[in-house]
Amino acid sequence: MIKKFFLSFLVIASFVFYAVHERGEQSEAKVLLPPMQPTMPPEEPTVTPVPPTPETAGPFGPPSQTTPQPTAIPPTKQVRRYKDGAYIGNVTDAIYGNIQVKAIIQDGALVDVQFLQYPNDRRTSVEINQQAMPYLKTEAIQSQNSQVDIVSGATDSSLAFRDSLASALAQAKN
Repeated sequence: MIKKFFLSFLVIASFVFYAVHERGEQSEAKVLLPPMQPTMPPEEPTVTPVPPTPETAGPFGPPSQTTPQPTAIPPTKQVRRYKDGAYIGNVTDAIYGNIQVKAIIQDGALVDVQFLQYPNDRRTSVEINQQAMPYLKTEAIQSQNSQVDIVSGATDSSLAFRDSLASALAQAKN
């Protein structure tokens, strides 16, 4: 009987300690993430032919004048997938909090994803989302859709991100 009482007391005391500890962390975890800068795709380098100089000429004189010169390739017509603007996605439950994103569309392409809401009331949630959010954002911009890879350890946040971004991009469809 005394063993059961002691074991019950130990379980209840552990629960109370955990609850008080988590409540204390919530007040410390009100740290917001810094705003993320939009990432732009790198521009392709342009190739400019350099005329031969005496220093670059071979041992038998300048290179042959019949060397092919680079030709300009006409730009292909870019397909505009989305209407330009900012589109706010649905609020989606990520178990430990809600996620809501805003999709920024320029020149028919997704150029930025901003997090309007994300779980940030617990230290663990802050740590997880600091790791997952930049990855999810980069993946979405690269793929130009909401079908991004799930981030290990942030499955619920990843799925909620997909849903919120999908609803934003649905509004932007041509």
